[in-house]
Amino acid sequence: MNTIKVSVKDRLATITLDRGKSNALNRELITELNDMLRNIAADDNIGGVILTGTAPFFSAGLDLVELYNYNEEEAKSFWQLFLDFTANMVSFKKPMVAAISGHSPAGGCVMALACDYRVMAEGQYIIGLNEVPVGIIVPNSIFQLYAFWIGKAEATRSLLSGKLYSPEEALKVGLVDELVKNESLLTAAERKIKKYMELESNTWSQSKVNIREELIAAVSADQSATLEKMLAQWWSPATRHILQTILANLQRK
Repeated sequence: MNTIKVSVKDRLATITLDRGKSNALNRELITELNDMLRNIAADDNIGGVILTGTAPFFSAGLDLVELYNYNEEEAKSFWQLFLDFTANMVSFKKPMVAAISGHSPAGGCVMALACDYRVMAEGQYIIGLNEVPVGIIVPNSIFQLYAFWIGKAEATRSLLSGKLYSPEEALKVGLVDELVKNESLLTAAERKIKKYMELESNTWSQSKVNIREELIAAVSADQSATLEKMLAQWWSPATRHILQTILANLQRK
């Protein structure tokens, strides 16, 4: 695997995103992570997963540099892959804790939201869904995932403005569950997930599925109509201009 590292100890798998400095999500990373989660879901020897990155990033979200250069067919297949990947993460039956090692906007936040618990490192980091200012239409499935944790009113306000939260703000609204110093991040995540893993696994898993029933239905629904609208906006001159500006700023850094 080129973009993730995996270690297993005492039935706990730790997956570390490992693609450059910012762990930007491209086709390869999403595919490798998706395949790994499917393998873990089917492996009775693994009882839970911690998903983490390396400071100062968890994941910067979708790799806009790579996406910008996709042709129409590549863009459509990528967005379909991302929506399917989100559905698979949300319906993952085993305990999964996000150890958020730094910045986690957009797609990075989506991955964290799909987990059962979020521990975030203290620091000058950002987390949230900022797709609207980037020119990307937010599908209902992603809104439902956001609202599942922070409520519909807060999710609506923050999505439509593209708000990015500091760790302290994220804790206050329920976007993350715990803040710790970076050196204690994995320890705190392990402490939480081991409490989940001590419980009877089938009871825990079925309860998780039951609690998420409406959410799983939302992310698993046919999203072809939404995808068409997203793609039409993706190729619009307005969004292409926004993306060009973002890419120009990235290249200056």
